[in-house]
Amino acid sequence: QVQLVESGGSLVQPGGSLNLSCVASGFTFSYYAMNWYRQAPGKEREWVAVITPSGTNPNYADSVKGRFIISRDNLKNTVTLQMISLKPEDTAVYYCNTWYRGVDYWGKGTLVTVSS
Repeated sequence: QVQLVESGGSLVQPGGSLNLSCVASGFTFSYYAMNWYRQAPGKEREWVAVITPSGTNPNYADSVKGRFIISRDNLKNTVTLQMISLKPEDTAVYYCNTWYRGVDYWGKGTLVTVSS
């Protein structure tokens, strides 16, 4: 079955950087676009970034554009989110997501806390 497992979340100071990873299994990873979403405390889940199956044409939410980079390794079934210049408002649980055969799949998330 499809599984998405995120890792890399932690406490980081404002202005710091962090890399998140998501390892996928249960489907042909290289065929599907991958997304990162996040959900801050008390807020709705919001889309952060998407990458195409081939790794071209990434797209970002305006709130993270220029600070976050999404990438993927189709040999390792991994999608990564590099985050720099982190702000307190980036604090959230970050989720990996894909749409496979008509179903939205989500990982359990990894917590990023940006605080001094």
